[in-house]
Amino acid sequence: MASLQRFSCRTPAVAAIGRWLLQERDQLPVWIVVSFGAGIASWFLLPSQDVQFALIALSLAGAMGTLAVFRSWARMELGARCLFLGLLMLAAGCAHMAWRAERVGADPLAAPWFGPLTGRVVERESLPARNMVRLVIEPVPALGLPHTVRVNLGTMLDHPAVQPGAIVTGRARLMPPAQAALPGGYSFAQRAWFEGLGATGSMLDRPRILRPGTNGSALDSLRARLSAHIQASVPGRAGGIAATLATGDRGAISEQDAEAMRSSGLAHLLSISGLHVTALIGAVWLLTLRLLALFPPLARAWRLPLVAAGAGALAGIAYTLLTGAEVPTIRSCAAALLVLLALALGRDPVSPRLIAAGAMLVLLIWPETLMGPSFQLSFAAVTAIVALHDHPVMRRWAGADLSWPGRAARFLAMTFLTGLLIEFTLMPIALHHFGKAGLYGALANMIAIPLTTFIIMPLEAMALLLDPLHLSAPFWWLAGTAIRALIDLAHAVADTPGAVALFPRTGGHVFALFVVGGLWLALWRTRWRWLGLVPAALASFLVAVQPVPDLLVTGDGQHVAINAADGPMVLLRRGTGEYALQSLSEGAAFQGQAIAIEDWPGARCNADFCSLALASHAGNVAVLIGRSRERVPERALAAACRRADIVIAGRWLPKSCRPRWLKADRAMLGRTGGLAIYLGNRTVRTVARDHAGHPWWDRAMTLREEHRAKALAERLSTRPR
Repeated sequence: MASLQRFSCRTPAVAAIGRWLLQERDQLPVWIVVSFGAGIASWFLLPSQDVQFALIALSLAGAMGTLAVFRSWARMELGARCLFLGLLMLAAGCAHMAWRAERVGADPLAAPWFGPLTGRVVERESLPARNMVRLVIEPVPALGLPHTVRVNLGTMLDHPAVQPGAIVTGRARLMPPAQAALPGGYSFAQRAWFEGLGATGSMLDRPRILRPGTNGSALDSLRARLSAHIQASVPGRAGGIAATLATGDRGAISEQDAEAMRSSGLAHLLSISGLHVTALIGAVWLLTLRLLALFPPLARAWRLPLVAAGAGALAGIAYTLLTGAEVPTIRSCAAALLVLLALALGRDPVSPRLIAAGAMLVLLIWPETLMGPSFQLSFAAVTAIVALHDHPVMRRWAGADLSWPGRAARFLAMTFLTGLLIEFTLMPIALHHFGKAGLYGALANMIAIPLTTFIIMPLEAMALLLDPLHLSAPFWWLAGTAIRALIDLAHAVADTPGAVALFPRTGGHVFALFVVGGLWLALWRTRWRWLGLVPAALASFLVAVQPVPDLLVTGDGQHVAINAADGPMVLLRRGTGEYALQSLSEGAAFQGQAIAIEDWPGARCNADFCSLALASHAGNVAVLIGRSRERVPERALAAACRRADIVIAGRWLPKSCRPRWLKADRAMLGRTGGLAIYLGNRTVRTVARDHAGHPWWDRAMTLREEHRAKALAERLSTRPR
């Protein structure tokens, strides 16, 4: 403590900062993890390896410079120690992420592939709601395919012997992992890189079994049998959610129910994470403690809180393994185990340090999860809850001795306040990743969380315990009824007008402001924490004034959306698929029924092109959009291009096509990916701006160009007959 209190500050401002840090010294270890996470995030945000290495070098130089000034750790002031450790952790996070990306990555498929696929089945996932099975296969080396591919197999083509370990063969069509369709959109290629998947596709016929597989591990077999048993015990749509809560198998949940849960803010109930793990561990801990307390000899001989904590830990680990040991579940289990450890040692379990320790464990093993919505939603919610209930006012309120009506009212009020805080905390994350946010989630969660925690999960547990005695039917019926009520609640909230608000996608800088403001508010304890409202307010303002893109173009150029002024979204193709339509609607922040371009009076179309004029601050902008790949007379096309400001086409256009501003043909889109075009300030946002300089983009571009060069050389070397 003496070393912490020794300051040799030269200015009043530095002295004030030192006194403030001394007051906040209990919170400083948490910021070590924040600095490590900032290094990981920097690796994703910086545009190239050179800039990433420059950040590492500058951070290390800053840390070494701080050490050189003070000559030793013991002579450093508290502020200097914070700076030294912060710079070291920033460099460590960026370097760790670079090492992870290099170690686990797998080169993607260079071009679409069709042929007989032979290989060993590694994983099998049943998706009954979508009438298919998803297989992860390791192809034989002779095919020259990536080491691991993922294919979908229709249930009509499935075979019981297609299990992990089986050697199968059959016709398949494979594609490279899809890059983000639009700027700010979801990139499956990024996820596939870290999962080691080099291609995705589908099996086109029933696979032939060269060697049957086993039923997988004992846990996989148990999970599959338990999921099937629960779905049989709870018929209908409720069975899929019942199986999810017990086994983590979400394959039987219909897309309509899943979308309703997302729109109503209840989707977190379908992901086995903090709520489920905490409920199970808490129940086991409490039951063990109360049961052992009934036996005085045991209570005198054993330290009951430690025994109960051990029982809860075993239950949490077993539940995590049973539900597939996915990253969110492991993360929640690790945090819960730290809470149990704190309870067993008599320490405060409601502490940001425990959250930081759990986050650090996950970031050391799976650093790439930091940029995903699962990690962000989970840790943001837990951090907000701890910050709220760790506040002195909340602690006094929670510890007040009230009558039972007062305790019930307090429980409802705390549940509502917690839900409201979580809703506001998670809203920036939902806006950043999905472009939308639920508005009634706090009210829905006020009902859904107690319903799931105190009714549905205990009923399922009782039903499973009584199954061997054939006494479980009433409990399964009650659980199914409660789950159907949960589904009805989700649909009622999702169908309420204004339940979901769509916003145009903003850049990473806006989300960074939200993150900095939220962390500053949640992790500090003195009045200076309220400075976090400044970046949060600035980010909110930037979201409010963010313009909607006037034109959206997918990376293949086949789908274009036009944001017509005071009208519906206009689509280039009438038969736009569901996924493309959803991506375009979210990118344009549009809710409603889109129309085809030939039905829009603002466009003139023929079989090959559509021409239109869009209003902007600088005047009308002439746009020419290609609709087909048929040959067009080059002279007529060149004349049309000269009259247009923007030309968009999903094919290569000749050099003679020279619009006044932008030529987005297949050649350009191959380099940039999807586009968001803003006519007001004449700017173009590209997918490449978000992902170039990272291996899942750079390797895909390099391999694709090499494949094209090889194919061109083969064509040129072939003699004409």
